[in-house]
Amino acid sequence: MSILFSQNLSSHNEIAPQETNFTEVLCSIAVVPKKLYFYGEMPENGSKSVVKNTTYGRKINEAERAKNDDLEVAKRLNFDDKNSHETGSEGTKMPKLCQNDIKTSKNGLEMEKSPVLAIVGTRKPTKYGEKIAYELAYEAAKRGAVVVSGLAYGIDSIAHRGALDAGGVTVAVLGTPIDQIYPRVHLGLVEKIVETGGCIMSEIAPGEEFWPKTSFLQRNRLISGLADVVVIPEAAERSGSLNTAAHALEQGKEIFAVPGDILRPQSRGCNRLIRQGAMPYLEASDVLDLLFPPEKKPKKQQVSLIGDTDAETAILAALMVGVDNGEEILERTGLSAAEFGRNVTMLEIKGRVRGLGMNRWGLR
Repeated sequence: MSILFSQNLSSHNEIAPQETNFTEVLCSIAVVPKKLYFYGEMPENGSKSVVKNTTYGRKINEAERAKNDDLEVAKRLNFDDKNSHETGSEGTKMPKLCQNDIKTSKNGLEMEKSPVLAIVGTRKPTKYGEKIAYELAYEAAKRGAVVVSGLAYGIDSIAHRGALDAGGVTVAVLGTPIDQIYPRVHLGLVEKIVETGGCIMSEIAPGEEFWPKTSFLQRNRLISGLADVVVIPEAAERSGSLNTAAHALEQGKEIFAVPGDILRPQSRGCNRLIRQGAMPYLEASDVLDLLFPPEKKPKKQQVSLIGDTDAETAILAALMVGVDNGEEILERTGLSAAEFGRNVTMLEIKGRVRGLGMNRWGLR
């Protein structure tokens, strides 16, 4: 039975995975979902997107661009009337929008994909696990990553809240039909996720029969499939998040587990993952540097003009200004042939200069 009461959750959208840039990665996992049902809007992959607006299949021309703001409002509210809804005191008509009405163009500017971080874990975390999950979600979302989790009690809901508190976007993947938000106590959290540009997603259609013992495990492949990196702050030995880690491993995703007290039940799953090869999570930068690789600045090669002897320094100075002929270096430096030969040989051994042939020399 549906438990949806708000206007934001009055209707759902329905797409195939390949229809949005955010979900098309799911086409590469072992069991591809046939359909995805969701409330809200799919995160855009990057800020450099070119938006293509259409109304009933028509391109919006310049005269219609003023209506874009109203269209965006309609999209956020998920109006589901077959033709239009009336809003505001003037009863402005708003056409129904579906996921394909406003989407990111692949034929426009090259986009930078928004990194996606999955954070999953135990439903009964300690303060230790709560702190790590919240702070990582907050920092990742603040820098522009999309945080994905499963809306469950404990680590999942904490990750969603961390992303929201940072002003970021988060996506919740359900193990229930899209019209049966679970756990029910998280309806307020669901509202906030949708209101702030995220979405609630499920591969199970409204009203469809499902089996909780398997459906929650099956949805884990979607959480890991959407993510670039999966982090598990705390997990018991039989935690469902270990199933997510198994899917992530199969999908070739980076997996981090937070090491914990070997006597604490909530850390046994994570410690086991680390023993099996997961990366130990020690600080936020471990993950953030993967999601947002630091720009490598080209090192400016600086050649020191100081040698170990005065003769070496004189030779290096001559080479620096472009004098490469041995005879000209002798004349410029005032060194004897023996001094020059001895010192240039030492510079060559030290890797400071190289012979170019025909009594010509150059800096390395």
